[in-house]
Amino acid sequence: MGRTETNASGAVFTDPVRYPQSASPQARTKRAFILLLLTLFLPGSAQIVAGDRRLGRRALQVTFVVWAAVITVLVLAFTNRILLVNIFTNGWSSFLLMAALALLAVGWALLFLNTFRIIRPPLLQRNVRPAVAGALAVLMVVTSGGLAYGAWLLNVSRQTFGSIFASGPAFDPVDGRYNFLLLGGDAGADRTGLRPDSMSVFSVDAKTGEIVTFGLPRNLQNAPFTEDSPLWRVYPEGYNCGDECILNSLYPVVTEQYADLYPGSEDPGAEAMMDAAGGILGLEIQSYVIVDMEGFSQLIDAMGGVKINAGGWVPITAGEIPGTNQHYPPDGWIAPGPQTMDGYTALWYARSREFVTDFHRIERQQCVQQAMVAQLDPTTLLTRFQAIASAGEQVVHTDIPQDQLGSFVDLALKSKDHEVQRMTIGPPDFGTAADNFATYPDFGLIHARVQEKLAPSPAAAEAPDAGAADSGDGAAPAAPEEDSGSNEPAPEAPAADPTVPEGQTQEITEEYLQELATIGDAATLSTLLDNNGNCSAG
Repeated sequence: MGRTETNASGAVFTDPVRYPQSASPQARTKRAFILLLLTLFLPGSAQIVAGDRRLGRRALQVTFVVWAAVITVLVLAFTNRILLVNIFTNGWSSFLLMAALALLAVGWALLFLNTFRIIRPPLLQRNVRPAVAGALAVLMVVTSGGLAYGAWLLNVSRQTFGSIFASGPAFDPVDGRYNFLLLGGDAGADRTGLRPDSMSVFSVDAKTGEIVTFGLPRNLQNAPFTEDSPLWRVYPEGYNCGDECILNSLYPVVTEQYADLYPGSEDPGAEAMMDAAGGILGLEIQSYVIVDMEGFSQLIDAMGGVKINAGGWVPITAGEIPGTNQHYPPDGWIAPGPQTMDGYTALWYARSREFVTDFHRIERQQCVQQAMVAQLDPTTLLTRFQAIASAGEQVVHTDIPQDQLGSFVDLALKSKDHEVQRMTIGPPDFGTAADNFATYPDFGLIHARVQEKLAPSPAAAEAPDAGAADSGDGAAPAAPEEDSGSNEPAPEAPAADPTVPEGQTQEITEEYLQELATIGDAATLSTLLDNNGNCSAG
């Protein structure tokens, strides 16, 4: 006989929810799954109706507080996304959130176990018990497991943000834009210190998130400094000591000889590069980001690769021949066309300049940057967060304050609605390779063109590109003329394909390119590879 309860009028009745002994087997099965669903959707309610009411009331109070917090988060997501991101990325607030998620995970798991006790499995039919136990296990994994995973992600992000970003207050935009310098660092055993081979300035509209990237050639000379730069005292006429004073040499020079000009700086070389980039473009550069190019491939692999539409063949450069400035024939070739590049391929696509100019490489680097911006979406971050965070912690160094993350993440999301604009301080946007623009740059022209790029008028957007006027017909930069280094005749190009319409370029094969490289015909290769700077994000 089941236990009974008496109501206020003295009537006696049996409660099958709280006292299931007298209920039918079908009712007991139904009761078991209802109690599990109550614990899933309204934690504490199962205890109110069938168990410890005091425990249930406390659990319901926590549930309502969590619901209020979730509603607050949703409201902030639409009204103040910057504040919301700052809460999740701030060291102390993220620690409190991580602890709260961990406690909720444990509490919810205990409630499910208590609900399972309330169900009283011995009263269930034998064939029903495995189904109830299985449902309990699945629900615990989804709920408590999900909360525990969220706490773990917060812990990983705290460690990553703490190791990558600097301390200090966030900074305001300048003239409505955030400007920061991206350096691809190359610190090899054969080099003294770090020498950046990839230099770009990202200018981001503080309201819309529109991004304009400016590629700076590594061999640009005479970089000017403003009077408020510490380097003005050393180079009042600009960084103009001759061929040795190319732009990417400034980093090691300042690090080794003039670090005292930047007292208190963790990276005087990077500060100097910011001053140089600002003088070249006529912009105030507010921060820097350094990416270790050797570890860059890890970051790309962590993202699952990048989609690039390559315009021409790109060689994977082999080792240098001892005692010369030449290389062995390429280790491989990156074919043109749409493709998803892994880390190794993307790294060489961004770094290779064999047989072409530095400006071809800058254009490809901008393509890779644009592809990364386009593909680093919330879905990629969530599904590959651990790998991206681990790779980023190893390859990225910056002076951007951690408190700046809120505004930057918000702008990154806004930037998805806009195409990244690009400009190269050199061919094809300024002159041609034959003009030696990098050696004798016109900084007045550069400053004017930069401002036009950042604030284009409708008329300017429709006008012919000034870079095309500088280069005559707007074609890609002419390839440098190089001595092939061999008297052997160039191998014959593949036989003409009658299916290729007259006037179109004959398809070039990897075998043909490799044969040209083997005999050292650099002049022919320079001509054939002249289009490998043409590319776009896939």
